[in-house]
Amino acid sequence: MIDADLTVALIKATVQIDQPISDAKRMVGTGFLVSVPTPGGAPQVVLVTAAHVFEKMPAPEVRVGWRVPGAKGNWSYMPSNIIIRGKDGAIYTQHPTQDIAVIPVKVPDSIRDQVIPESLLADDATFDAQHIDPGDEMMTLGYPHGLSANISGFPILRAGKLASYPVSPTGTYPTFLIDLTAVPGNSGGPVFVKNGSKAGGFVAGILIKQVEDENQRLELGVVTDAVFVRQTIDLMLKAQSSGVAPLRAVKPVAAARDVPGGAATDTTDMTGNSNTGTATQAAKPTSGETIDGQ
Repeated sequence: MIDADLTVALIKATVQIDQPISDAKRMVGTGFLVSVPTPGGAPQVVLVTAAHVFEKMPAPEVRVGWRVPGAKGNWSYMPSNIIIRGKDGAIYTQHPTQDIAVIPVKVPDSIRDQVIPESLLADDATFDAQHIDPGDEMMTLGYPHGLSANISGFPILRAGKLASYPVSPTGTYPTFLIDLTAVPGNSGGPVFVKNGSKAGGFVAGILIKQVEDENQRLELGVVTDAVFVRQTIDLMLKAQSSGVAPLRAVKPVAAARDVPGGAATDTTDMTGNSNTGTATQAAKPTSGETIDGQ
């Protein structure tokens, strides 16, 4: 059963994704868990992240940081590996134009209620229906530089203001900006809005990169609208119906790596090439206009 507080529900649904690249370093990203129906109607759990998180992790398996509740209110960090690519290439589903990827996963039975329903993802009408305007607060969850909120591996919560106008239609404006430092490791984390009550709100999108201009950080994050998460899930479901995308089982990873922290590098940076274009395009006018001082 999903937690009544949207923030707590998303904290529980957000997980660290990492892959060792040496004995001292690992690549780190963020993802979150969504419940969607199988083609037959039964529920399945899908891991949602930025596509570049998977793309820049070269090995066929990544580690996902599950957290299992204990009898006394404590939580244990119990990650396991999932397969993201086989001999024929990627087995996750990637949006054809946006930096979003989804993959079905088997989660431990004890955390099956720690996923959010697909209905919490924004659709084309959500921003207007919820009267979301520039300056409204949005929050995001993730693992900046591979850091966790605690030894149990929970994500770190941060907040910023919506810094773009307009944000619809999504066909014209697939991404928007938030006034927040997008730290490496946050790639793939959910960006969400709470509307007054603890229970109200929705997932607005996925944090995909930071904005830089001539190597200067502008303290802005680029968010891909959640509409494209919905579209990517639909593509995955169509592939499953045709037998193209089988569900891969997870398997335990060595206990020596069962810690949420450790030296990390992002995947490799949030400003690298992605399917949405460069970060500077999100921050600069088009149609031949210029910015003062540029």
